[in-house]
Amino acid sequence: MLTAITRRVGATLGRCELVYVERRPIDAARAAGQHRDYEQCLRDLGARVISLAPEPDLPDAVFVEDPAVVLDEVAVITRMGAASRRAESETVARALEPFRPLRRIQAPGTLEGGDVLRAGSGLYAGMSVRSNAEGIAELRRSAEPFGYRVTAVEVRGAMHLKTACCYLGRDTLLANGAWIDLEPLAHFRILVTAPDEPWAANVVAIGDSLIMPDAFPATRRLLERDGWKIQTIELSELMKAEAGVTCLGLLFEAPTPTGTLPSF
Repeated sequence: MLTAITRRVGATLGRCELVYVERRPIDAARAAGQHRDYEQCLRDLGARVISLAPEPDLPDAVFVEDPAVVLDEVAVITRMGAASRRAESETVARALEPFRPLRRIQAPGTLEGGDVLRAGSGLYAGMSVRSNAEGIAELRRSAEPFGYRVTAVEVRGAMHLKTACCYLGRDTLLANGAWIDLEPLAHFRILVTAPDEPWAANVVAIGDSLIMPDAFPATRRLLERDGWKIQTIELSELMKAEAGVTCLGLLFEAPTPTGTLPSF
């Protein structure tokens, strides 16, 4: 069963880490409503949602994608490049323990889940401001025994690889090539975001459906012409925190439970 681990928005979201966007006031209550709409969209597409409690002292904790990389056989708990975020990992690890054995990235490696794009047995790991060569090597040691191939991709204009590139399925990527080196990804069919929508490459793919912010109409039309079903959500407040839709959830397949879901 498709399972999504999410975390509710905390009141301190406005103190989040930023790299490439200018800090603006964030309405945390509105952001929380947008996040609930995202969770409902996941449910509407068939996902079981496990929503973690907010972390009041960790402004970025809503971005649960970054503390872990969940594969079919194992979950890799990352060591995040932003030191202020490393305390987020433990509650995410506890939430994943019922579903996967855990491995951990060790110092001096840094790796964030937003930098790891999976396409089948291929893992593409962004060399970014948050993930370094040692972290990618640690991911390789954890993943390759299970048959995955880990390939590094240079990220030069975004916080994470998946800010600029996401796998849609059907051997197809959506990408903003100005922010990453597309050469390691050249064997994919690549759809390029609309010229005036550089932030539009971050989408969640569930089957033939894509979840994306409603702020990118030109890229949406491009995707619809290519045959994808689009679900849009308002994400304006969370985007002020340099967020995309992928960073709000950890999605993976897990058996349907016979008892009560874990409570966190």
